[in-house]
Amino acid sequence: MSPATRKVHPVDERDDDLFEEEPLELFEQDGPDLFGSEPDDSPAVEDLPADAEEARAGVGPHRRSEEEVTASLMEVVDALREPATQITRPDTPLALYRRYRPDTFAEVIGQEHVTEPLQRALVNNRVNHAYLFSGPRGCGKTTSARILARCLNCAEGPTPTPCGKCQSCRDLARGGPGSIDVIEIDAASHGGVDDARELRERAFFAPVHSRYKIYIIDEAHMVTPQGFNALLKVVEEPPPHVRFVFATTEPDKVLGTIRSRTHHYPFRLVPPKTLSTYLATLCDAEGIAVEPAVLPLVVRAGAGSVRDSLSVLDQLLGGAGEDGVSYAQATALLGYTPDTLLDEIVDA
Repeated sequence: MSPATRKVHPVDERDDDLFEEEPLELFEQDGPDLFGSEPDDSPAVEDLPADAEEARAGVGPHRRSEEEVTASLMEVVDALREPATQITRPDTPLALYRRYRPDTFAEVIGQEHVTEPLQRALVNNRVNHAYLFSGPRGCGKTTSARILARCLNCAEGPTPTPCGKCQSCRDLARGGPGSIDVIEIDAASHGGVDDARELRERAFFAPVHSRYKIYIIDEAHMVTPQGFNALLKVVEEPPPHVRFVFATTEPDKVLGTIRSRTHHYPFRLVPPKTLSTYLATLCDAEGIAVEPAVLPLVVRAGAGSVRDSLSVLDQLLGGAGEDGVSYAQATALLGYTPDTLLDEIVDA
């Protein structure tokens, strides 16, 4: 249909009301208006009470003097100067294996086949640049590595008997802060190739205040093959001020090319008689009575490991009564069958 012929319907009169303009009503609104301003709900000045007008004017009883303001500020400053409440904690002693960690080779028990050759090497000035200490856990590998570092960096050394008075000896002593020139590395968490490269780069820097910079690499079997390959050259031809000590429970997992460049000392489990005598000495030093039949149980539970045996003994001493540690307490805690019961079973 063309525009000319389109039919236009007339507007109904009833629709005229739609086009009538209605006056706009003003509505009150809460909150900000269209322009973002908040409504002013504050009372007019003339509506304020008299005391508020005086406070606004800075006169009357509500005004604070300069002396009052200064005194209030001084109270705040004094409160801030008071020391914080200190939480008191009882002095908890260290574990036995930490409290009685050997400081010299003479204090290491059950490893004479290792400590004596090392002492002779120190006397003859024939200390190798790299050592591998292997053996079961808790037999003194890491402790012997620390003692060797103490002997090498002693002011009177290298010596098999550290003086215990120089700065290096005090730093590396039992409970000491440690030495910046004796670096202990846990290969279980730092055994990657990037860690090995960083060690290789730092090894060429001279020690800070000691004779040697000594790297003690614990859990050496956890070093990756790529990490060992990165260390191979510096272990084979280290700077004259660097010594390496690798400690591991699994020497077969240490790269063969690394093992061939070290002096290997195998640590062994401590014999029961030697370990029992040592534990009796510690019980006397602690001043706690222990029945003689208890120590063989501790030695059996420790399975020849000094650290494991000391941990078991520490647990028994911690729960000791007024009369000390009894055989019944030890068998109940360690889960061993009493000998009397075994005899009854055999007799039956």
